[in-house]
Amino acid sequence: MWQQEFLWFFTIFHQEFRKNNPIAFEVLMVLAVAHLFGFYNPKQLADFLDVPHQRFYTELKEWSVYHVKKMLLRFMVKQAAEQLKPVMSKSAATRSRAGLSLSSDNSVMDRFGKLLRCTYSWFSGRYHKVIRGQDLLGIVLTINHLAFPLHLLFCPKQGRHHTRKADLLIFMLKQLKAEFHRAGIDITHIPLTLDSAYVSQELRNRLHQVGFRKIIIAGKGNYVFTIDGQKWDASTWKKVLMLEEPKWGIDVPSYRSWGYSPTFGSLILFFFAKVRPEVFI
Repeated sequence: MWQQEFLWFFTIFHQEFRKNNPIAFEVLMVLAVAHLFGFYNPKQLADFLDVPHQRFYTELKEWSVYHVKKMLLRFMVKQAAEQLKPVMSKSAATRSRAGLSLSSDNSVMDRFGKLLRCTYSWFSGRYHKVIRGQDLLGIVLTINHLAFPLHLLFCPKQGRHHTRKADLLIFMLKQLKAEFHRAGIDITHIPLTLDSAYVSQELRNRLHQVGFRKIIIAGKGNYVFTIDGQKWDASTWKKVLMLEEPKWGIDVPSYRSWGYSPTFGSLILFFFAKVRPEVFI
């Protein structure tokens, strides 16, 4: 079993990136496998193998960070495409039962080093305060109870321009759309779930331009929405509206209605009986 998996792994990488330097490719692959055994940089692996570490760096210097990131992106897309192709050709109901979605969220990793890239002061939802660390924005594909990490970027605060998370998200989705297009898959038909913290009407319009129209965000109780000319926050609407009995595909009492928000614009509100976030847009 492992022999077959490794053969598939090496074949994909070798076909995608023919740098005309098989030695550099082999060194990079050995380093990737070495992570399984606790060796996280060329120096550690070279010391374990009792070989000069300078040889590793000599071969690896021809591989830029750009090539490594592009290689990993295509590798993850390749794996996800194998799961997506049989499902995307099916009906909407089948795709729904497969739990197909693209999820984007950011997470702050606390760091103490001062020489690490993109280490700034960020608000952490886990600590509920501002901490020093790295803010990572990622996109994950879920299908048939499997999760495939597709893209990951550092969120910078300094530099020539101030880059917002919305700009990074659009950049990442355009890259993924192009990579999946190479595999014959249009990912714009997949529902996109986002963190409401940086969602806006402007971002919604930009996502529509890219092709994504099924956008879902988890709302909060203090969000204000207008329904049939009446304006209340989501918590009040949850108490006022009469949730309907479970229907097909929904196993809890729920209520669906058109609404309006100054931040998100015109949208469909979905209230349902859950302890965790109760409003989805």
